[in-house]
Amino acid sequence: MRTILVASALSLIIALLGTPLWIRLVRRLGYGQMIREEGPQAHLGKRGTPTMGGTVFIVAALVGYFIAHLATTTRPTVSGVLVLLLMTGLGVVGFVDDYIKVFKQRSLGLRSGAKMIGIIIVGVVFALLSLRFPNGYDITPATTHLSFLRDFGPSIGPYLFIGWALLMIAGTSNAVNLTDGLDGLAAGAVGSVLGAYVLIGNWQLRNSCTEVALAPNCYTVRDPLDLAVVASAVLGALVGFLWWNAPPAKIFMGDTGSLGLGGVIVGLAVMTRTQMLFIVLGGLPVIITLSVIIQVGSFKLTGKRVFKMAPLQHHFELSGWAETTIVVRFWLISMLCVAAGLALFYIEWMPGH
Repeated sequence: MRTILVASALSLIIALLGTPLWIRLVRRLGYGQMIREEGPQAHLGKRGTPTMGGTVFIVAALVGYFIAHLATTTRPTVSGVLVLLLMTGLGVVGFVDDYIKVFKQRSLGLRSGAKMIGIIIVGVVFALLSLRFPNGYDITPATTHLSFLRDFGPSIGPYLFIGWALLMIAGTSNAVNLTDGLDGLAAGAVGSVLGAYVLIGNWQLRNSCTEVALAPNCYTVRDPLDLAVVASAVLGALVGFLWWNAPPAKIFMGDTGSLGLGGVIVGLAVMTRTQMLFIVLGGLPVIITLSVIIQVGSFKLTGKRVFKMAPLQHHFELSGWAETTIVVRFWLISMLCVAAGLALFYIEWMPGH
């Protein structure tokens, strides 16, 4: 528990103090956000806002995590390091994308194929390593089983697992990227999911199959406490960043941040054996992604659009909603999804269940 508190506090302080320094550096270098001409016209006024802010909270989370372990004389675990590796690797892909945008002064960075290749490389490395490093109980960071509250069903084998992991990683990172369309929206939504994983990691530790008498509902998770430490470190860093990213934003996280955040939450889902539950916990990015799929599908099939603009948040912008109203209401939707996910997670422990 001390490591969780130290990691979150350190990450928060580093991000809170480091973000304005990054803003000044980016402004000096002239690395301002490019805005798509086809987007909402109200966004054109945001052109030139410092971007690549995800760099700050990724670094803050990494520093907070490792210094917290040093300060509490505990060791980082393979599970925790692999989740941070996934976050950082996808953050690097996003950073390259952001850099091309600001360097070439265009709204499109990496070509979609090149970006996907980067995501696949990082995802394959994560998936392969996550099936290795068994502990003394022969529990690896991830398994070749599908999971909801824990693993279920027969093994799907390593090759199908890698494909499934890549699908989750690509889908989640792009979902968070689509959610990052308004000031503070993605940071607040992902923050609530990270808070859920702090609770889930702690509960899995207290009811671990290796720590308590075997029971039908115990958890075979390799490093549940350290996964909670990772979630708390990223959450603290995200809160510090959100201080400057809240509307009207003084800095954007860019693809550096959105891809990195997608990586950390999907990594936590894989390691805590909550892959299917993650769809509920991350309900807001799921809804926003579905709005894009519906819009594109409807236009291709019928030539008509369901929404005024996709992703969904832009539909409400064009409907006259204020940006802050959309952000706060979408945060509330995200919190309701997290509450529903946690209710599903804990319901089997309720008396009389």
